[in-house]
Amino acid sequence: MNIGQAAQASGVSAKMIRYYEEIGLVPKAARRESGYRDYEEADIHRLRFIRRARDLGFTVDQIGELLGLWADRSRASSNVKTLALSHVEELRRKKAEIEGMIATLESLAQSCHGDDRPDCPILEELGAAGHDVSGLQAQPRRFGAPGFSPRRG
Repeated sequence: MNIGQAAQASGVSAKMIRYYEEIGLVPKAARRESGYRDYEEADIHRLRFIRRARDLGFTVDQIGELLGLWADRSRASSNVKTLALSHVEELRRKKAEIEGMIATLESLAQSCHGDDRPDCPILEELGAAGHDVSGLQAQPRRFGAPGFSPRRG
């Protein structure tokens, strides 16, 4: 099948298939006499594996490791489990960061009047001099704390 058919069958875009070939996640497809790529069912199976791993948030490097383990019939399942659990911990860390961002933004939004006035505590907080904006992710600032002075008008 050609790349468009492979994309449709695997759920991976043609652009991503080319990229995965370029970086070596999938072997270069065989070529027809016309020069078009020619994919077989095994290629589609590999692309589906990659798509599912991407859906679970694995990085390209991790997917490469998983593909290596998948192909190695003498692998120890403990290696796969270790990789998966390591990824779970990374996802939990990211989840905590996102929850911190949500809490901060909700708190900032509650302090905003949301009216026709130009004063905006959200923008003031984001632009606070000397304040590390990345700190907003970890610990929401409490309003009325030093360094926060909403203008009233």
